[in-house]
Amino acid sequence: MKRISGLVIFLLFLACDNNTTNRNPFLQEINFRFDANLNLPLYSPLTNTGSAVLVTQDGVGTRGIFIINAGFNQFRAFEASCPNHAPNDCSTMTFNGQVATCPCEEYEYSLFTGQMLNRPDDGNRYYDMLEYRTSFGGNSVTVTN
Repeated sequence: MKRISGLVIFLLFLACDNNTTNRNPFLQEINFRFDANLNLPLYSPLTNTGSAVLVTQDGVGTRGIFIINAGFNQFRAFEASCPNHAPNDCSTMTFNGQVATCPCEEYEYSLFTGQMLNRPDDGNRYYDMLEYRTSFGGNSVTVTN
């Protein structure tokens, strides 16, 4: 019994490794809450699957957020600041359809998954978009961090 208890404790210590974090060093995670009322013309594109909007309101994300309708009343939201460098004059991404583009380096990201689409094969570490929590109720999408 002592051997089993010792083995369980040893395995717990191995499972508590702090070096496996995947946190993006370029983007701070700030707290905010934003409600997008789909009845308003600015957010009405979100009633269609595959449509996205860019919200650049102060206090919402670092440089704003992208919200996309992923279908079946599921919405995803991502930080609008490019995740692969510190926020600067050119770090606010733009989007065309379901692809967000960083004007600094022309990095492209999928708004459905947040993944980098044109990841360079140079051995450096590149980050995907920072995702925020979303919930849908009534006719409103709530984005929080």
